[in-house]
Amino acid sequence: QAHLVESGGGSVQPGGSLRLSCAASGFSLDDYNVGWFRQAPGKEREMLSCISSKSTHIQYADSVKGRFTISRANADNMVYLHMNSLKPDDTAAYYCAGSVHACSLWSMDYWGNGTLVTVSS
Repeated sequence: QAHLVESGGGSVQPGGSLRLSCAASGFSLDDYNVGWFRQAPGKEREMLSCISSKSTHIQYADSVKGRFTISRANADNMVYLHMNSLKPDDTAAYYCAGSVHACSLWSMDYWGNGTLVTVSS
């Protein structure tokens, strides 16, 4: 059965770093654009970053540009989100999702169940 699993979330102090991982199971990510999204309590889900299937096109939301880096290792069926200079506003559940179309909240074919990131002193 095809699914995505996120890992790497946890609690970190402001200014800290985390690396989130997204593992695909039951299908190959090679042909999929993969995005990272997050949803904070009481807020709508937002797209943070997207990487194309061959890593030729990468995009970031303004809120994370310069602090977060998306990468992928197709040979390992993995996508990563490196998060630096974390702020309390980054506290949210983080999700990865794959799509054969362009990344957006409405176009993703597979979603993971999320991993929680808490940024607090």
